[in-house]
Amino acid sequence: MEFREVVRRRRMVRNYDPDRQVPAEVRERILEHAIRAPSAGFSQGWGFLVLENLADRERFWRVATPQTELWQQWLVNMRHAPLIIVAHSNKAVYLDRYAQPDKGWTDRDERRWPVPYWDIDTGFASLLMLLTAVDEGLGACFFGIPAEQMSAYRAEFGVPEEFTPIGAISVGYRAPDHRSGSLKRGRRPVDEVVHRGQWSM
Repeated sequence: MEFREVVRRRRMVRNYDPDRQVPAEVRERILEHAIRAPSAGFSQGWGFLVLENLADRERFWRVATPQTELWQQWLVNMRHAPLIIVAHSNKAVYLDRYAQPDKGWTDRDERRWPVPYWDIDTGFASLLMLLTAVDEGLGACFFGIPAEQMSAYRAEFGVPEEFTPIGAISVGYRAPDHRSGSLKRGRRPVDEVVHRGQWSM
């Protein structure tokens, strides 16, 4: 598939065919593409939790999502996803990397960082997984784990404290689903979000 077509087709998919599993070789391509993402100082401070069997996926939905009616209604079709990949960032890896001699800093002071590149780079990796899913004929959805569920998620899956979950990606073969209400807003045009030469006077 041409890259421009992959980009055009990418959208958040919230319903999956429960009878079709993601082939192992496709799963591995998704993960291999994730680690091709750029990272500051080539730090690669990310980690991915892959959940494929039904029991593990059900544990995830139970501990990582609120048990409210709104959330559970949203999850009815999302639960059909045969693959969940949770992307985590590791700030310590970046602080350590930039305290090395070739970077010129002598300490791990977090204030040197204007933005959290550990989260940004893990976001890059997540986007590559979303695009790979489309290229493989699959659908995917990136979504966050609510703050109030983080402790339960960490405890259930033994996630080390230095890793921060930045989001989960459901993956599978698309099934008919309703379009998100946000689509009614439409995509903002390029000229509304791009500033050329100067932002404003």
